[in-house]
Amino acid sequence: MSIHDRTVSLVTGGAGFLGSHLCEQLLARGHEVICADNFFTGTRRNVEHLIGHPRFELMRHDVTFPLFAEVDEIYNFACPASPVHYQHDPVQTTKTSVHGAINMLGLAKRVKAKILQASTSEVYGDPQVHPQREDYWGHVNPNGIRSCYDEGKRCAETLFFDYHRQHQLRIKVLRIFNTYGPRMHPNDGRVVSNFIVQALQGQPITLYGEGLQTRSFCYVDDLIDGALRLMGTPDQVTGPINVGNPVEVTIRELAETILRLTGSASPLVFRPLPQDDPMQRCPDITKARETLGWAPRVQLEQGLARTIDYFERLLSSSTGPLPHGLQPSATPVAAAIQTPALAA
Repeated sequence: MSIHDRTVSLVTGGAGFLGSHLCEQLLARGHEVICADNFFTGTRRNVEHLIGHPRFELMRHDVTFPLFAEVDEIYNFACPASPVHYQHDPVQTTKTSVHGAINMLGLAKRVKAKILQASTSEVYGDPQVHPQREDYWGHVNPNGIRSCYDEGKRCAETLFFDYHRQHQLRIKVLRIFNTYGPRMHPNDGRVVSNFIVQALQGQPITLYGEGLQTRSFCYVDDLIDGALRLMGTPDQVTGPINVGNPVEVTIRELAETILRLTGSASPLVFRPLPQDDPMQRCPDITKARETLGWAPRVQLEQGLARTIDYFERLLSSSTGPLPHGLQPSATPVAAAIQTPALAA
C-alpha cells in the first residue's frame, strides 16, 4: 500500500479501448490511477471525462522507454491490438511488447509492485486444439504478417515468467480473447467495429472466405472484471488465465445479428481469406471459473446494442474532431475499414 493509504495503480495503454474502462473501474474502487499512453491507438477522448478527477493522472509516455513512478500495481495494456494498427509499424509493435514488458517489469522490480500483463489469445496462433486451454503451446507462424503481435506477446509472457522465477516478481498473465464494446476504435479493422460502422453507414458488410470462421465475443465490462479479479488473487496465482466468452458464433452470424439490430440494409460481400487468420478461436475458461470465480455475464445481443449506441453517437458527433480524423459523414471510414482483418 502506498504512503497515501490508497493503492496507486499504473495503467499503460490507459487511454485505449480496454485501458480506459480499466481506469474507470480502478477509480470506482478508490485507487489512485496513473494513465500512461502515447496516443498511437488510444485517444484523449476516451479518458477526457476522467481528467480533473482528484485521483487520476494522465501521462503521455511510450513504454518502449523507461518510466519512473511510485506505484503499487501495474496493468501493462500498452500495445496496438488490431491488425490494421499493429501491421502499420510491425517493428514498433514488437518493441512495444518486448521493450515495454522489460521496462514495466523493471519498474515493478524497483518498487516491488504487482504487475499484470495483458496477453492475448493470439499466442495460440491458428490453433490445432479447440477450445484453447492455457496449457496449449500454440501453432504460430514466426515470420508472417501477424507475427509482430503474436510473437511479441509470446515473448512478453516469457519475460514475465522469467522475472517471476529469477526475481520473485509478483506477476499475473491474462490471455484476452476477442473483446468488444464502447470506445473501440472505428478504424481498427476488428470485425465488430467493422460491421457496425459499415452497417450504420449503409456500406457493404465485408466477410472473408464464406464467413464461417468462428469467434467468441466478450463484452468489455466482463473482461475488465476478469482482469481485476486476477490482480486480486494471492501471489501464487500467476496465470496465464484465459478470459473470454466460450460461446462461439460464425462471422456471418455476427454480421446478420448486427444488420438486424441496426435495421441496416447493407449487403454482404465476400472476399478472400487473409493470411494466417485463424478459423476458430474460443477459450476454455475452466481455469477462470475455478480460480477467479469468473464467467461472462453480458449476452452478445445486449453488448452489441450498447456498442451500436456508442458508434451511432460517435458517427453523428459534431462537437470537435472524432478519433484519428474520423468525420461524421457517410464516407471517410469506408476506405479505412476495407481491410482483411478479423482481429482478436
